[in-house]
Amino acid sequence: MSKALVAYFSASGVTKGLAQRLSDAAKADLFEIIPKEEYTKADLNWMDKNSRSSVEMKDRNSRPEIESKIENIGRYETVFVGFPIWWYREPSIIDTFLEEYDFEGITVVPFATSGGSGMGDTSKYMKETKTKANVVSGKRFSSKASAEEL
Repeated sequence: MSKALVAYFSASGVTKGLAQRLSDAAKADLFEIIPKEEYTKADLNWMDKNSRSSVEMKDRNSRPEIESKIENIGRYETVFVGFPIWWYREPSIIDTFLEEYDFEGITVVPFATSGGSGMGDTSKYMKETKTKANVVSGKRFSSKASAEEL
């Protein structure tokens, strides 16, 4: 049984590839955070102030529902949480994920993909969620990051 988990949300598939490589490199279990309502291309249009992602990111209390569930999160010591950077932070669905489980005693390591944005205040915002996780500083990777870099 693995003591590490790579959990990821991938809106376009970029973060998924990175998560799979990290899971292989760390010999960790892999879990996809699947939204109950899939994001469409229109939902992801960051230039539209009324798109679903724009509306969610404006509301720090937004908590999109998650379809997928993890059995017994307490068996892990470390959970790598991956996502695309949206508006210089984690997507709201990551906040849902963090608040859905009891992460007490678990270290959460954020990792992200982005077309150019850095991590911003991601770790700070993740620490502010209603979670007992020990959230450490994360890192943004290029979509082509090697297993060695991860």
